[in-house]
Amino acid sequence: MPTSLLEENDGTDASAKDVLSPDCPSRIVFGRIGERWTMFVILALEPGPMRFTALKARVGVITPKVLTETLRALEGDGLVSRRAFVESPPRVEYALTPLGRSLLEPIAAMRAWAEAHVPEVLESRDRALS
Repeated sequence: MPTSLLEENDGTDASAKDVLSPDCPSRIVFGRIGERWTMFVILALEPGPMRFTALKARVGVITPKVLTETLRALEGDGLVSRRAFVESPPRVEYALTPLGRSLLEPIAAMRAWAEAHVPEVLESRDRALS
């Protein structure tokens, strides 16, 4: 007998797909997406490939070290590609992979929610600090 809708739908162990379970592999993805700069970098790369300096300027107050670490992590997860050109001086561009582009829609939904509800969140914060 299935213990959840997940198990009922495909016959697999439900805990393997429950992000609230400590053993769920999807926690890795949630962790990456939830990191401070990930969504900003993905949104900044939406229009197309960018060089490091342009990407840093578009994201804003991120340090070069943190941007480098974020880009390496996103590249390691297959969300961003890095292309080095054999030129003098050397040129490197970063771009979203198809997997990275697939995150644009859910991030757009979160962005729309945040923009619609920021006044309520700020009011609540003000009340909590009062």
